Amino acid sequence: MPYYRQVGEIPPKRHTQFRKPDGGLYAEELMGVEGFSSDSALLYHRHLPTAIVDAQAVADPRAPLTPNHPLKPRHFRTQDLKFSGDADAVSGRRTLFGNPDVVIAFVVATRPSPLYRNAVGDELLYVQGGSGVVETIYGALSVGDGDYVVIPTSTTYRVVPEGELRLFILEATGHVGPPKRYLSKKGQFLEHAPYCERDQRGPSEPLVVDGEDVDVLVRHRAGLTRYTYANHPFDVVGWDGCLYPWVFNIADFEPITGRVHQPPPVHQTFEGPNFVVCSFVPRKVDYHPLAVPVPYNHANVDSDELMFYVGGDYEARKGSGIGIGSLSLHPGGFTHGPQPGAAEASLGADRFDETAVMVDTFRPLDLGEAAVDTEDPRYAWSWAKRGPDWT
Repeated sequence: MPYYRQVGEIPPKRHTQFRKPDGGLYAEELMGVEGFSSDSALLYHRHLPTAIVDAQAVADPRAPLTPNHPLKPRHFRTQDLKFSGDADAVSGRRTLFGNPDVVIAFVVATRPSPLYRNAVGDELLYVQGGSGVVETIYGALSVGDGDYVVIPTSTTYRVVPEGELRLFILEATGHVGPPKRYLSKKGQFLEHAPYCERDQRGPSEPLVVDGEDVDVLVRHRAGLTRYTYANHPFDVVGWDGCLYPWVFNIADFEPITGRVHQPPPVHQTFEGPNFVVCSFVPRKVDYHPLAVPVPYNHANVDSDELMFYVGGDYEARKGSGIGIGSLSLHPGGFTHGPQPGAAEASLGADRFDETAVMVDTFRPLDLGEAAVDTEDPRYAWSWAKRGPDWT
């Protein structure tokens, strides 16, 4: 949970006169969620944040989604996705999966994105590789390998890669944050939480940019609109509050282990509307003398399980064709588990060197064009080693 921060210049009391050097008033903007009944931030602009000079409808490039039908486990390879040499982190996104709660995309960005604002819900960006800067109305955030970036709804931002930046992106239809069971009634991380406030990074100073007639692409419930603002939206001289973009690195997640195999909720890192995000990191594994370290076979009764493999060697999937950059989708209605021989091979292991990001959704995930383009048709038959596409 983002804690209270104060960045840049603000007046001693909110909603009171705060004057610029020329004597004019700074313009307040309250960014708040859930209708003034939850977290907010109060920003102070040099110019009116309401001053637009044009608004144009923009065609939405997203293609329709395809149901996972026939229902089966699937394997996709983001490492095979093709991107133009000048793709950016907003317009270059390719859709992997989606449902009414979340759209999941991937991009390899090499140039700065347009200014962008998602007014539908929070975004969670995971940096699979590379580095860059996420410039926002609150300030700038330097990001690199393994960083999760939480961008609150309606935050104006752009992504500036430093070289090639590989991003796994979740676009929610609501808010994304730490699981409530990690937090006290006042919002502080509790002692059993696998990460805490010290592991979070937020903007440390304003990003004050001058400019006139500046375009901002906005995603909203009816589609896409391009606004032209009279002045650059990054004209904020200061802000305070508990609502702002923040960064958490997967390497700072402290794994929870036990004598026998622990269920996926111990890896949970974020929750969103009808989905959760888990972090699997290098860790000591089960220490009961008869423990079987890899997962047991399990049926996803109420959820689809999507795993993004980003580092190390994932023990349970050996022999399946999965590698770094792969995504496995194990849908509700299908029992899945380790590959043949993996349970026996794991006996006696005391540590797993693996890093993965898992998304569990409580409504089925449909397939986007990027998933359809990169599916490995053999995966569903890899447990039996025979089937329609097995050779």
